[in-house]
Amino acid sequence: MQAKEWHVLRAVIAAGIMSFSGVLIETSMNVTFPTLMNEFQTDANGVQWVTTGYLLAIAVIVPLSAFLIRNYSPRRLFIIANLLFLVGVILDGFAPNLLVLLTGRVFQGIGTGIALPLMFDIILTKSPLDRRGVMMGIGTMTTSIAPAIGPTYGGILLNSLGWRSIFWFLIVLLVASLIMGLTSMPVETVKRTESFAFGAFVFLGLGLALLLMAVERLSLMFLIGAVVLLVIFAFLNKRRQLLNLAILRHSRYDRLMISFLVYQAILLGLSFILPNYLQLGLGRTATAAGLFMFPGAVIGSVLAPVSGRVLDKFGAVKPILFGLSVATLAMVLMAVFFKELSFWTLMLTHMLLMVGIGFSYANLMTITLSSLAPSENADGNSVLNTLQQFVGASATAIVAQIFASATVRHIGDGVVTGSQSGVVFLTVLMIVSILAFFTVMRSVKTANK
Repeated sequence: MQAKEWHVLRAVIAAGIMSFSGVLIETSMNVTFPTLMNEFQTDANGVQWVTTGYLLAIAVIVPLSAFLIRNYSPRRLFIIANLLFLVGVILDGFAPNLLVLLTGRVFQGIGTGIALPLMFDIILTKSPLDRRGVMMGIGTMTTSIAPAIGPTYGGILLNSLGWRSIFWFLIVLLVASLIMGLTSMPVETVKRTESFAFGAFVFLGLGLALLLMAVERLSLMFLIGAVVLLVIFAFLNKRRQLLNLAILRHSRYDRLMISFLVYQAILLGLSFILPNYLQLGLGRTATAAGLFMFPGAVIGSVLAPVSGRVLDKFGAVKPILFGLSVATLAMVLMAVFFKELSFWTLMLTHMLLMVGIGFSYANLMTITLSSLAPSENADGNSVLNTLQQFVGASATAIVAQIFASATVRHIGDGVVTGSQSGVVFLTVLMIVSILAFFTVMRSVKTANK
């Protein structure tokens, strides 16, 4: 199977399926955490590494994306990513213990870490400028809809066929992705022009891993160790570049990136909090907890490409500002009235949140990357995706810590208190996101005067 020319939409969907599958597994497994804790005799902090380990693998691999994209063809990278992901899914489909399960998740993280930036690079380099918003909407839809669909998918399969079936059913999807990619990406010759900065890569990976453990365990010692490793990375990166950190000097890129990264924290943080709260706090089944997220998933899937089309026609400010405002309102309502919200009113609040995310998530990523020069796209894409996965992993670790601590301190209503505290934490981040975007708007208005 070999394409003679680029079929961009099909190629984006093929790479997007891997990103979708990774996040789908990640969020569907959240529904299974009570089951996994019982089966593998671990607690919430231990089992959350099913999510955190996957995200950390992505965060370590994504910094390589700029190097890989410059030195290898998209078709070759896609094949490697797909096969690695398949190995991970098969491992997890037969995992006899938590260690094997985590190993499979790491393989999936490596595959996704290659596929995710590859998808956005294809959008930025192969799609026409006047369709970039729509294509970015389609691409980000694959990752933004999965956190909402995941609990539904996981809940149904957990109750009917067991948690391992969550992985089995994705084998067909990944094979379809492989066929789609092979028939949409032509064979291209890419000459390798640079050597790999192995030292910088090793210290960055170790630094990120230790920093995540510092967040997860609230350890000052780990934090100091992480800072030392990341300082060594910065030194080695100057000698032989892995990441072009000079792009972080673009203040507009930085502020837009902060605004965008908050959404990753909210999507993954809530995908941990809500399914566990519904099961352990409200006594709902895993299926009900999963179906709870489905209406929001439908809203997100419909609005992502639509909002991209709005951006292409009318610019970025209006859809993003509307989306941020609606999402902030939804998070404030959820935080303030959490204990009073029933299953159905909590679902309505989540649906309102997904309306806001649908209008602003993809568009924020579009204008963040578009704020850089074309020559900086690969590095900007790499930095953004690295931080996106690390923020997602950190948010999951933090809300898991908040949740676990509350259940120990408050014997009677620890689940409710921990869940509300996690939502409050995410609401504060949401306010940071809208404030960061306002500073960008203000600076643009000042420059135009």
